[in-house]
Parts: sequence; structure tokens; C-alpha cells
Amino acid sequence: MKYKWKKLDEIAEVTKLAGFEFTKYIDYVKDGKIIALRALNIKNGELDLSNVKRISKEVSEKLPRSKVNKDEILLTYTGNSYGNCVIINENDKYHLAPNVCKITPNKNLVEPYFLYCYINSYGFRKQMEGNISGSAQPTIPMKAIRKLKVPMPDMNIQKNISKNIKIIDEKIRNNKQINDNLISQLKIISNSYFSYFEVYNGKIPLDWSYTKLVDIANIDAGYSYTSKELVDSNIAMATIKNFDRTGGFNIRGFKEIKPNKIVKKEKYAKLFDILVAHTDLTQNADIIGNAEPILNTSKYSKIIYSMDLVKVTPKAEKISPFLLALLLQGDRFKKHCLGYVNGTTVLHLSKKALKEFEFPFPTSFSDLDNIAKFAERNYKLIANNMKENQKLQNLKQVLLSKYF
Repeated sequence: MKYKWKKLDEIAEVTKLAGFEFTKYIDYVKDGKIIALRALNIKNGELDLSNVKRISKEVSEKLPRSKVNKDEILLTYTGNSYGNCVIINENDKYHLAPNVCKITPNKNLVEPYFLYCYINSYGFRKQMEGNISGSAQPTIPMKAIRKLKVPMPDMNIQKNISKNIKIIDEKIRNNKQINDNLISQLKIISNSYFSYFEVYNGKIPLDWSYTKLVDIANIDAGYSYTSKELVDSNIAMATIKNFDRTGGFNIRGFKEIKPNKIVKKEKYAKLFDILVAHTDLTQNADIIGNAEPILNTSKYSKIIYSMDLVKVTPKAEKISPFLLALLLQGDRFKKHCLGYVNGTTVLHLSKKALKEFEFPFPTSFSDLDNIAKFAERNYKLIANNMKENQKLQNLKQVLLSKYF
């Protein structure tokens, strides 16, 4: 579509937190009422609040132009995460931190969600890429951002585009909220049955006995690859980046790979196979020992898993794969693994960890059929929601390319 175009600063105010303001005023405090939004908190059009820094309300009041309110758009402009953006839906909760700028739309000229849609589009990102300065730390100067161009149809068209994209975004958001709730339920049930035995008044039932993981499951190491194999392909490799630090399986962690040697069949993984992280690049050990079933294979025909992961699959007819996933996602397994961690800069899980894991279980696994069915229902629903969101994301991109 052909529209008139305007520079961003003709339809909105662009603000950032100045360096001297940051050093003079900002003091992160644990119990602060206001969240200082950093670049790492803005991902894929959403706020990621799993790792936040807070400031006091008093400090925020001293910097009124850097406060963040409803219908304002936040955009990262430096570092490898430049170009990430999010639109804010509430007042008096957030404040700018460095490396993030705030875009305040003039509502007489532009509909805020329309502007957000364009800033979140491929066309706007290409404009940003054309204004990068620096190599080690790519940065788009504020002067350049203010002069980036925005298509300007009349207000009725803007509102219609906003309405269509917002419907898709809200459905995606609702599916994610449902999945977060389902994952929380699975965690609670896992701990209640297999870690703290709350359903049995905190005691292991007398007719249960300790079972070794190796007696009921296969444990296979991942594929050892070289960087030369990481090229465009319809085969993906699951990596530690598929593991969200707050729990859950993230399909954005896949790396495309074209193996240059024959890959053994046990190095492949399929939907609902369980992967355990054996490496963590941080010292917090957030993901090491985490067990995640593959809940979405994205667009790929095959999935290989990397040498930083281990695959755990049930031995024939021993246990339901969904019940096995439920068992491994509890606190008992995580705490066991943390006792087998070694390394300084990079943490590694000892190969002995899974082989030596034992857990109380009923003699007859059929006693837990209801729990297995509960787990299967939840995991499949999560997978279906992820698949639907993938289709919605594709539809959104088609619409954005049509509009812009």
C-alpha cells in the first residue's frame, strides 16, 4: 500500500535516559516500587520480567520525562538486541534504564498501536540497520532514530490495522498465559506427588520402593557438532537456549544445522522427548539439571540435540513419557542434579547425575494412571497452544507485510 510518510519525531517524542541522570539519580534497590526496564526486559514484542532491577518511586519522580506510561513504546537501540520493542499497557509501574528509548505518540496524528505495529515490522528494522554505528557494540544514534520514517495512512485505516493486529496479539498472549498456568499446575502436581509427597501427608507411602532412573529410561548423550555445520537447513538442533531460565521450552533456541557426518538415530529427538540441560553458561545454575519435554518442533523436519543436552526416554512399556516428564520436572530431580555440578566459568553436570538418580515410586506404575493422563492432557494442550501461536505469528507477519 502507498501512504504518505513522516519522520518519527514529527508524530512522536523520542526520549532516553541521559548518562549523567543515570549515574546521578538511579540507585537500584531490592524493594523498589518502580521497575527500571533494561534492554534484556524487552523481547519479541513483550516484557520479560524474569530478571528486573527496581528503583524507588522518589527517584522516578525526579526524572519525569523518563517515566513510562500507557500507550508509550519502548525500543532498544544498542547492543545485539537493538530493535526490540514493546507497547506499555499500564501507568506508574515502569521507568527507563540505559540502552532503551521511549516513544510517546502524538495521538492526534498517530494511533499508538499502529505505530507500535510498524516499529515492530521488518521495514522499520531495516531502516534501523541502515543507521548503525559502531562494530563491537552496534548502536543507532537518537538523532537517526528520530528521523526514521513511518507510513501515515488516515486515522481510520490506522485504527483498522491496529484492531486486526491487536486481535492476533491478544490471542497469542492469552495462549501464553494459559500455558504458564498449565506449566505451574504440572510443577505443583510433580512436587506434591514425587518431591514432598503432600498428597500422602508428607510421607512416602509404605508400599512404594526406590527405583533407579536407568531401570525405566534410556539416557542418551547429544550430538557433538562443529560451527561449520551451523548453516541454513530444514534440520534444527536443540540447544541450552531452548531452556527458559524461568522454566519452559522455547522454540527460538533452535539452531539450524546440516550435519557433515552420519548422525546416529539416538541423537535425534521427537515431539515430547525429554531433554535435560547438562551445561550452564552462568554461575546461577538456573537451567542446569532442568528437564524439558520438546513441545514444538517449529518448521523443522528433524530435531537433533546438542552435546550440552541429554535425552531421557522411557524404556519400552515401562512408563508413560508424560509421567516421566512430570517426575523429572520436580524439585527432587533438580536438587539431585545440583549436587553433581562442577566447573568454574562454565557449569557442567556430571554424567553420573542421571545414572545415580533414584526416586520413590509405586510397585505398579498403573497406580498413577490418573496422574499420567493429567500430565499427557496438559503437555499436549501446551503443545497445541504453541503450535497455534506459531500460526498466528505467521499470519501477523503476512498482514504486516501487506500493510507496510
